[in-house]
This record gives sequence, C-alpha cells and structure tokens, in this order.
Amino acid sequence: MTRTDGYLLDNRQAEAAERFDAFAALFDPTTFRHLERLGVGPGWRCWEVGAGGTSVVSWLAKKVGPTGRVVATDIDTALLIPAARPPVEVRVHDVAVDEPPGEGFDLVHARLVLVHVPDRERALRSMIEALRPGGRLLIEDADPALQPLLCPDEHGPAQQLANRLRNGFRDLLAARGADLSYGRTLPRLLRTAGLQRVEADAYFPVASAACAALESATVRQIRDRLVTEGLATDAEIDRHLANIATGDMDLATAPMISAWGRTAPEEI
Repeated sequence: MTRTDGYLLDNRQAEAAERFDAFAALFDPTTFRHLERLGVGPGWRCWEVGAGGTSVVSWLAKKVGPTGRVVATDIDTALLIPAARPPVEVRVHDVAVDEPPGEGFDLVHARLVLVHVPDRERALRSMIEALRPGGRLLIEDADPALQPLLCPDEHGPAQQLANRLRNGFRDLLAARGADLSYGRTLPRLLRTAGLQRVEADAYFPVASAACAALESATVRQIRDRLVTEGLATDAEIDRHLANIATGDMDLATAPMISAWGRTAPEEI
C-alpha cells in the first residue's frame, strides 16, 4: 500500500488481520498456482510488494529455501513481523515513492496493491526495473468496475442493501484515488512495459464463507467513513452485518485479474 492520509483500509486497524485472512482463503490458491507455473524454487530472490499478511511470504520462503531470499515490503509491517526470519527480510517501503529494495530479483509479486496506489505507473516501473534479465513479474489486482455487485443475485431487500453499501465502498475508494478498472489493463501495461510472454486470467468467487468474512471485516473497518460521508446510516450497517451473519446471502468479490510476464533474457 502507499502512504496517503486518505487510505481507507489501514493495516493498523483491528479488522485488517481478518481481511488478510479472508484474502488468503480466497486468493492464495490462485496466487500459488501462478507462482508454481512461473517456476519459483530453491535459491530464488523474490520481492513481495505490499505484502500485508504473511501467507504468500511464508509460501515463498519455503519454496526458495535457505539459499534464497524473500524481501517483504509494506508501509506498515506490523502484521509481517511473524515472518521476519531467514530467508525473509521485512522492510518498511512505499512502492510508489521509494527506490526498490534491491535489484536482480528473480520474481516480483504484488497482490491487490496497485489499484490503491496513486502513482501506479511509477510503482510498476520500479518493480520491473528491480528484475534481473529473464526475471518474472506477477501482478494481481481487482477490477471492481468489471463486476461491481456484492450480491450478483439481487433478489430481495437484504441483497439490495448489500449492493448499495458496496456502491458506497466503491465511491470511497474512487475518491481516494483507486482505479476501479485497473485490473483489466494489466496485460496491456505489462506488454507496453516491454515484458515478454505476457498472459493473464481472472478469478471471481461468487459465494463462500471467506467472502462473508471479508465483507464483514471491511464494513466494520470503514463504518465511520460510510456514516460520516452520508453513504449509510448506523442502522443500515447493523442490518447488513446481521444479514451477513445469517449465512443466507451469496456474496461475491470483485474479479481478481492476474497478469504475468518476464523481462528479456540477457544477451550472450
């Protein structure tokens, strides 16, 4: 994440750990599948950008082993401290402002980061410049504008309320500089940046306990902003949280688009 006074989902808030657990449950299988395909293995040097929680960092650490290196960065590293042991190095870092924490990385990975970064172009360029010749880049980001609904099956008042609150959340994100259509641009941006063998896919969970856990934690985290900015009342938020707790609503997330490519190999 980047430093901004208006950042909506601060890692220091109590609900942040719940959100990272939900992200891990929802998206780790997809992320790990892509990382496996990219060939992550012993001795690799990896940079995990905007790491937030520890699930991807810990997976990478096991893959690269004692001869590898995993640099895990974020603007707030409090939740990364449990992973801060070799081969993991934890650093406070803002990808949109600071220089890369090294060079010659075999892999750079960022998940659900750039959509929130005001200077996305600079951040992406910084990540690519940190790669070695032939190094791999994997960027995974949401595209809320591609599928904006929390309840795609809007069949009753509970679902209508859920979708209205989700629209309020999207308004808050957009007002703070988030690009709600960013995910779909990733393949083009990677090709334009000169990466080779660019591919992409999307994952769109429609109903799961992790979707409900993520929504509950997110709404509780942004509750004050929703009320203060007139997007919802306390009574509506209480009703929405109660509806989630019943387990009767099929909640979705925005599609997460994963795009990957590699830098040109070194000329011999």
